[in-house]
Amino acid sequence: MPVDTADLTALGRRVLLLEASSVRAVAERLDTRFTEAVELLKEAKGRVIVSGVGKSGLVARKIAATLTSTGTPASYIHPVDSLHGDLGIVDEDDVAIVLSKSGDSEELAGLIESLRSRGVPIIAITGGLDSVLARAAKVVLDASVAEEACPHDLTPTASTTVALALGDALAVTLLEVKGFGREAFAALHPAGRLVRKMLLRVRDVMIKPGRILGPGGTMTDAVVSLAHDRGLAMVAEKGRLVGVITTGDLTRLVEKDPDFHRVPVVTVMTKTPKTIGPDELAAAAVGMMRRGVIALPVVDTEENIVGVVHLHDLMRAGAV
Repeated sequence: MPVDTADLTALGRRVLLLEASSVRAVAERLDTRFTEAVELLKEAKGRVIVSGVGKSGLVARKIAATLTSTGTPASYIHPVDSLHGDLGIVDEDDVAIVLSKSGDSEELAGLIESLRSRGVPIIAITGGLDSVLARAAKVVLDASVAEEACPHDLTPTASTTVALALGDALAVTLLEVKGFGREAFAALHPAGRLVRKMLLRVRDVMIKPGRILGPGGTMTDAVVSLAHDRGLAMVAEKGRLVGVITTGDLTRLVEKDPDFHRVPVVTVMTKTPKTIGPDELAAAAVGMMRRGVIALPVVDTEENIVGVVHLHDLMRAGAV
């Protein structure tokens, strides 16, 4: 029967909510077996072999890729191909993660037996807790779902989402346990905008301060500084930042005082401005630039001015 197009959004929402509730249910029943799985992966001297059939195989490929990109070497092998030579990459120091909704897929039988004969411990991600796969595994992670999002409860949907989420949970927990940080991530991802954002520091983007004002200066002086430093005039005493003036401050002053050029800067400046350190991530500077902020003073630990960083420079450098 054709579906009323007015119900399409409701149908999509139902799928998302059902899959979300399935992941939440798995999270709530997570127990010490998860800890055992992480420890097993952490202590492995070899690589992680990840496998599955059909939709589970596609999820297995993604889990292997995520593990590899976060510092844990992993390889995907197809259960059938493994029996035709691909087992050559499997070593007794490896650990296997095998995915299957039922755990009783015939295609898995040969792989499971081969892994066991080589002494490779298996982490099962399955909804079949009394299946062939579960009985052969050293650790079983319960990936069962109440129902699939498919209206016929047939097509793997909620079950594959749960399996993928469990794989991500393993990879991210393992990442933290192993102390895999930003620099290590960057080393494995030498190209791309993400790495630039991770490594780029404020000192890499900031420019040297221009004409810094003294506390005895007037708004005539501020106009020159605003022009030189592209919208931000900094006021300092003995090198230490004591306030800032923006073009917005100047505009508001001009509107209410025709004799604005004689006004002392100390009566206009913001005395507690936002600042950032030179070693902070450039992305952090971007995060601080909200509600019209286009530039930040860069100061050292003693509030001495060392530079100024502008939003358009951050954008040009790829920090946004």
